[in-house]
Amino acid sequence: MAPSSRALSPHVPIIASDRLERGRQAAPQVFERLREMIISLALAPGTVLNRLTLQQEFGLSSTPIRDALLRLQEDGLVDIFPQHATVVSPIDLTLAQQAHFLRRSLELEIVRSLALNPDPRLIAKLQGFLAQQQTLMEMEDFEAFSAADQAFHQHLYEAARMNDLWLLVRNRSGHIDRLRRLHLPSPGKAQDIVQHHRLIVQAIAEGNAQDAQEHLRHHLSGTLAHVDEIRAKYPSYVRG
Repeated sequence: MAPSSRALSPHVPIIASDRLERGRQAAPQVFERLREMIISLALAPGTVLNRLTLQQEFGLSSTPIRDALLRLQEDGLVDIFPQHATVVSPIDLTLAQQAHFLRRSLELEIVRSLALNPDPRLIAKLQGFLAQQQTLMEMEDFEAFSAADQAFHQHLYEAARMNDLWLLVRNRSGHIDRLRRLHLPSPGKAQDIVQHHRLIVQAIAEGNAQDAQEHLRHHLSGTLAHVDEIRAKYPSYVRG
């Protein structure tokens, strides 16, 4: 039997002012929209996704909605109960830990390679991200801050010419990203992120690969070190 959860109301603004792009397949766009809402916790764990409501919101037939939900199920972001309901899944700590291990392993090598060959253009770009994050932190715009945080790390992969690995990490990070979103509003968390990013950029600029790796390792460990308090605060959101 499916868990008891609140249903997705017909009034939930899934599409908002944005329309699906013509010329692109609908299912991937629906997948991205729903994934973004799940990661941002606009669709919290336990939310029931009604397929008929989704069809009405997106103005689509059942097939692209079904395909999008199946992709979300593959990523562990929804649980599908056949002939009953589709529910946004709880945050799975095992999957979060696996995603953290993958990302840490890759990014330790990425910052090392970037520090061994510092590029002033990269440093300038990263400093631009830092300035943006500082502004968003002061505004307490956590949604935009989270997006800027992701953009900072994505640019590290792009600078190292590891774009496909960023896509791999992103696809595996739905659970750890939701944990981070729960943790981000905690006092001092955003400040810690900005400071860690600043230290990573400084180490890369100075060509100090060891320090770049050490700062990155400390940076990425922050949320998992606070799992117990996150779970205590949001017991229905986390399993494992």
